[in-house]
Amino acid sequence: MRDSIQFGSQIIEFWVTFSDRKTLGITITPEMEVKVNAPLGAEMGQIKKKLLGKSPWILKQLSFFLSFQPRTTPRKYVGGETHLYLGRQYRLKVDLGEQEWVKLRGKFIWVQAQSKSRVKELVDGWYLAHARVKIPQIAQPLIEKFRSFGVEPASVVLREMPKRWGSCTPRGKIMLNPELIKAPRGCIEYVIVHELCHLIHPDHSRRFFELQSREMPDWEVWKGKLESLLA
Repeated sequence: MRDSIQFGSQIIEFWVTFSDRKTLGITITPEMEVKVNAPLGAEMGQIKKKLLGKSPWILKQLSFFLSFQPRTTPRKYVGGETHLYLGRQYRLKVDLGEQEWVKLRGKFIWVQAQSKSRVKELVDGWYLAHARVKIPQIAQPLIEKFRSFGVEPASVVLREMPKRWGSCTPRGKIMLNPELIKAPRGCIEYVIVHELCHLIHPDHSRRFFELQSREMPDWEVWKGKLESLLA
């Protein structure tokens, strides 16, 4: 069942399911969905009253996940356009020619393509190739560090995720968005540490954030940079 409440100027939509339980449970998903698990027979008025009392916490959690979502401004892939690579800005230089390639030269990402319609595909492929090399290199020492906790990811893979920078499955598989290759190394490390912490604490509990802060004391700085750079 879908419904909503208003807290100040904010509209909070939520989804309710009923089950054989004694208390009301509220979960905020990384996809920014507010899910409520209510006891059988609970009245909607009481559910909304409970949610209103929790509204500041709900909005804080929604804000946290919003900043963790990729929101890269769409690019046109034309000459002179600015593109990011490991947090640095480069201008796109486009030439037409029979041979196709992408090279990093000075302050430019230089592309030679057979047609203008091929530029985006070539640049995206270049980013993905670099992500496949660089991101595992950044991840490896962090994975080794977390072995001291007796945990290790089952695997680390790159996967395009429109709404996530990273995720950790219940079986310990860590997935990272290849778009991270555009962010500074510290931002990439933050996402990896965040997911490694989930191997120990699956939720975003107080203990999760305490662990994340111990392992990366300046994580909030890099979270903010990730949000501002790729927004």
